[in-house]
Amino acid sequence: MKITKAALAGTFESSDLLVKVSPSEGGLDVVINSEVFKQFGEQIATVVHQTLKALDVTDGLVIIDDKGALDCVIRARVQCAVLRGTQDETLNWEVL
Repeated sequence: MKITKAALAGTFESSDLLVKVSPSEGGLDVVINSEVFKQFGEQIATVVHQTLKALDVTDGLVIIDDKGALDCVIRARVQCAVLRGTQDETLNWEVL
């Protein structure tokens, strides 16, 4: 799945995150900014990368601004931003 336009999902509220995706050539770049990065940065990165892999995203820029979101919220926001940033109508819903 390829990100074809910039898209957002989420908020800057406590226990949430804002996910920004945009097109980028030459691979996948993920930037994570988090208030709890020292404690949970590795887990946040793992959830983001697993979600992107499940959606088969190979190119794009993903910026995560986290305010202490739970794993299920991270997963949902990344999925939403990617789906808004692609125009792929043939999503395999079973991978979600």
